[in-house]
This record gives sequence, C-alpha cells and structure tokens, in this order.
Amino acid sequence: MSLSRKDRPLYLQIKNIIKDRILYGVYTLGSNIPSEPQLENEFGVSKITVRNAIQELVQEGYLEKGSGKGTKVIRITSTSKLSKWKRFTEVLVEEGHRIHKQWLRVETISCEKNSEPNRLFGDQCLRLERVYFLDDAPYIYYTHYLTHTIGELDLQDLNAQSLYELLEDQNISLDKLRDEFDVQAPPEHIATILQVTSGKPLLKRSRYSYDEQGHVKEYSIGYYNTALQNYVVNYNV
Repeated sequence: MSLSRKDRPLYLQIKNIIKDRILYGVYTLGSNIPSEPQLENEFGVSKITVRNAIQELVQEGYLEKGSGKGTKVIRITSTSKLSKWKRFTEVLVEEGHRIHKQWLRVETISCEKNSEPNRLFGDQCLRLERVYFLDDAPYIYYTHYLTHTIGELDLQDLNAQSLYELLEDQNISLDKLRDEFDVQAPPEHIATILQVTSGKPLLKRSRYSYDEQGHVKEYSIGYYNTALQNYVVNYNV
C-alpha cells in the first residue's frame, strides 16, 4: 500500500491504517495482526517505523504484544471524540462482519446554483466520493462536500488517515452532527456501483457536521443498500 509522503509521519499513517482495519473487522478481536516483517514489506518502511506504529496502538489499548506469540487485537471499538460517529460500523463488526472502504475520487467542483453544497459552501467546494463494502459486497456510497479553502487533498492523503483526522489537521474540530433520512433512487452511477437496479429506492442519509461555532464544515450524502443489512442505531439509556 502506498503512503502519503507529506507532513504526517509515516508511523502515524501506518497506525491509522491498522486501527481502521481493527475497527472495520479486517483484524478481528483475539486474532494476531500480521508480523512486523510482513508490515514492513507491505508498507515499504523500516522496522522502527512499524514498531512505533504498533507501540502507539498498544498504548491506546487496541493491541497487546506477547513474547513469542505475536501482537493480538484486544479491543475493536474506538474511544476517540469521533467514536460516536462510528457506532453503526462497530455494530456490524461486533456481529462478525468485515467493512472495507475505498476512496474513488477527490476533486474541486463548481457547485450547481441553488444546490445544497452551493448554499453551504458557495460557488466552489471539494467533493469526495467513496464506497463501503460489507463482506466484499458494495453496501454504502458516500459523497462528501467540504469547503475548498481546506486546500488540495489526494487519494493517498485519504488512505493514510480518516477524513475527520484530515479535518483536525486543518484545525477544524467537529462538535455535533445532524442526520436526515429519506428514501430515494440514487443517481445512475451510484446504482451501478452498488449493484442495484436502476430506479430502485434506497435509504438516503444526509449528514451535516458542525464545528463548535455552529458552522457546517462537512455535508455528506450516503446511499445504503439495506437489502444487504438494515441501518442500525443504538441508544444508550
């Protein structure tokens, strides 16, 4: 896997990739992650870089190193500020599913007049598109819109860390979310990628992410093929 060679240290990029694999069920609870030499070969980095990445995850409580027994996954849920936004995928992972995300494109676009991105961000914005796979089947298609003032992003940046970590690097701290749900047929290209019949209504989720001052910093639309898996919301009482 190629890593971004920009400012973010390589060991942190590898740490975030391994953490994503834990949170999305690629490395399951109680299993060993690949050996350090395997990770060195996969990422094309030095032994010390891999060891620093693993040590960070040990300190955060995701991994446990055993003498001669490999490095074991001991937690599969996030404790970060953003963990509440991952609960749906965490439920799926805890039920034994595997989640894989693939970024498709990132580009600066001209926002169509009177569209929601135009209302929120003006004449131009960043558009990012990705698909989530549930046990290797295309399940969710996300389109994210962000202010273009963030600057240039590329797919390597997004593969090396999460979207919300990238926002934090831009000193954008997200404080609350608002979700709106609808049932709507997705655009043709999304239906094709999700492998559903053209015109078939899907669950549509529109999300507004706000900073601490109440300004929308990210707007996203997700289409869910609920024939594969219902959308689940857990409430703690």
